[in-house]
Amino acid sequence: MGGPFLMCIEDVFCRNQGRVVTLTGRIERGRVRKGDEVEIVGFGAGAVVTVKDIEACRRCIDEASAGMNVDLLTSGVAAGAVERGQVLAAPGSISEHTGFAADIALLSEEDGAAEIRTGERLQFCIRGAVVAGRVTLSQETDVLYPLHRGDVTITLDRSVALEDGQFFAFRHRGRAAGSGVVTLRGTGTCSAG
Repeated sequence: MGGPFLMCIEDVFCRNQGRVVTLTGRIERGRVRKGDEVEIVGFGAGAVVTVKDIEACRRCIDEASAGMNVDLLTSGVAAGAVERGQVLAAPGSISEHTGFAADIALLSEEDGAAEIRTGERLQFCIRGAVVAGRVTLSQETDVLYPLHRGDVTITLDRSVALEDGQFFAFRHRGRAAGSGVVTLRGTGTCSAG
């Protein structure tokens, strides 16, 4: 897939007494090369690190592209500053937000959905991040019922990397409840982009 480099961080490992941090994940789009600078986005990180090495299938390679599962060996960041759910991206290509507008669709009651009202706390699964947040229904809607859809505003407890048109899923009281798509990011912007 084209576009600037983007990879969701799925796991973090330390090597050489913490001097090298390995970030694993699947490249969503673009490509990355040894020596490239990439930005850690999400959860207030905002650090830029250098890709020292790229490993795929236990082999060192010079370049990786969309669709590949890779380990990126980086320098310039402490392991404690990186966590699952953040993304690695071409610097300045994606921003993080705590709030956004979305169009959501609820599953059936049999599949776990329940009524959702303004103020409900949900768990949002956005790429690899799982973040709690509060939903606000549009002024014309008092309640969303299973199998219905509606426009909402979501305010997250932590900032995550977001793009317009991005899909996400959500849970209500521990059960899968529905999915949605970001229609407008930016209410509660944490960084420009």
